Formats: sequence, structure tokens, C-alpha cells
Amino acid sequence: MVALRGKDIDAFLARPDAGRPIILLYGADAGLVRERADALVKSAVDDPNDPFSMVRMDGDELAAEPSRLVEEAMTIPMFGGRRAIRVRAGSKSFASGIDTLAASALKDCRIIIEAGELRPESPLRKACERAKTAVAIACYPDGERDLARLMDEELRASNLRIAPDARASLMALLGGDRQASRNELRKLTLYAHGTGEVTLDDVMAVVADASELKIDPIVDGAFAGNAAAVETEFTKAMVAGTYPGMIMMAAQRQAALLHKASLAVADGVPASAAVESGFLRLHFSRKGAVEAALRNFSTARLTAVIEQLAVAALDVRKQNVLGPVIAQRALMAIAVNARRRG
Repeated sequence: MVALRGKDIDAFLARPDAGRPIILLYGADAGLVRERADALVKSAVDDPNDPFSMVRMDGDELAAEPSRLVEEAMTIPMFGGRRAIRVRAGSKSFASGIDTLAASALKDCRIIIEAGELRPESPLRKACERAKTAVAIACYPDGERDLARLMDEELRASNLRIAPDARASLMALLGGDRQASRNELRKLTLYAHGTGEVTLDDVMAVVADASELKIDPIVDGAFAGNAAAVETEFTKAMVAGTYPGMIMMAAQRQAALLHKASLAVADGVPASAAVESGFLRLHFSRKGAVEAALRNFSTARLTAVIEQLAVAALDVRKQNVLGPVIAQRALMAIAVNARRRG
């Protein structure tokens, strides 16, 4: 049984074993599956864009005739050289093709199979794990250590440092999908190019704002006490691929700003003036919701909300699979709390 874990995965990807040319990449992180597949194709052929060197196949089509995979893998290219076959697995099984391939002598051909989440009893996963010439690699969402390494890698490549508060905020905004995280980091490093250091303002301007349109209705609904809006908008955000950590970060930022405005109101500043001075980038369409939130919560209750959100944000980072559930539960709790007022 060959199912790689941890450092063994990095070692294999850096120097793929020629004796195991059949590679299954599967898991919840579609971005990580694609990134690893791209790397394996790049190291397998001289030109990934050459149709004679790189062949793409659909798993559901192969299910009707698994022997096509064997025939393609055994084909000798007209002009010689190495080849790669990239298969996108679907809902139908072509495991019999893997069984036949595993018993065949493949020469200069690597088969990379991309799949979503697969149960241990999945025919495709079982076929790859039991074959001596195959390897199965799970691709799950990045944990804190993985994100820190990814962040350092991109910053180092751009000759940039990052301020401690910016790093902490950025960690909360990344995760869930490796390629999405890497893309956000590259946008950030491009934005901060030539400055020497990434600041919290940079993170807020580039990464946080990327999903503002999806997140604002969720956060506003929570602090306004509109549980139905939270449920509806949160579902939309999940369908759109928004990382729950981003929503938690936005809620934490909103709670902190509301707390500051609440202190100003306690000192005699009118609520509308406190909102205008405390929420500098607030769109006019959100002003009513923010003022309602300020009426709903006292300073003491906002302090408690800030503490609750901090715990929930940490749990989202630690438990990737349960992240959406944890985030939604925390926001619904705020909505219920807001209806009590005071």
C-alpha cells in the first residue's frame, strides 16, 4: 500500500520515483491537486503544451472504455521523447484500466490522475494504493504551518518582509484552496513591490477587499440581528468559494470598529458621527446597517463578541473541514445576540 504522507510527499514531488509512474492526486483542496499535477507534468515532459507529449483524458469517458488509457500509455511517440497523460477523474470508475496499467511495463510515460475527495473504499483509490507502480497522494487544505511556509516562499521570491500584525491577519485570510492562496499572495507581493515590507494596510487593501462584495452582507446581517440574511449570504459565499477565514477576519474587523465607535458614543459623540469617523471606507449603502449594529450592542457586549470571534477564527484555521460550520455558527450567534440589544 503506497499512500504518501507529510514530508514523503514533498520528497516524491521534488524527485518523482520513475518506478511509480502512475500518480493519483485526490482530496478536498482542488487548488493543491492542480498545483501538484502541474508540477508533475512539468517534470515529466519537455513541453507541456506539446500535444504529442501531453495528453488530457476525461475519467468519465474512460469509464466506458478503460482500455483506452492503457493504449494511450503504451503508445510510442512519433518523434520520441517523454510523455505524460493527465486524467481528470469524475464520478465514474476506470479502476480496471489502472489495474491493467500497473501490470504493464511503461516506458517514459507518466500518468497523473486528478480527483476530488475519495473514500478509502473508492475503486480508483484502492487500485492506486495497492499497485506497486502507483502512488496515491492526499491533498487537503493547508494548515498554519503550510500557510506560513507558502507565505515565506512567495515573500522571499519578491524580496519582501512582512509586519507581524500583517502576517497574523493574512494567515486568517488564506487557506482552503492552495492556488487561491498563492494567487492572493502574488497579488499582495506585486502591490507591495519595492517597499521592502508588507504592512497591514497592504493586506487589507489587496487580500481582504478581494471578497468584500460577498462578505459585507454576511457581516452586516450578523451585527444587525438578521439571521436569515446571514444564512442566505453565507451559503452564497461558500458556493462562490470564499474561504471562511476571510469572513471571520471581516467580522473581527467590524467588531473592533464597532467597539471603538461605541466608546465614542459613550463619550457623547452622536452615533452617525462616530460611524463616519470610525468607518472611513464605509459605502453609503451600509451606513444604516452599521448604525443599527451600534444600537444593538453595548461596549461590554462588543468586547465579548470580539473574544468569541477570536476563538472561532482560530478554530476555523485549525479545523479546515469544519471551518464553514464553525464560522456560520459564530455569525448566527452574533445575530441572535444582536436581537437582545443593549
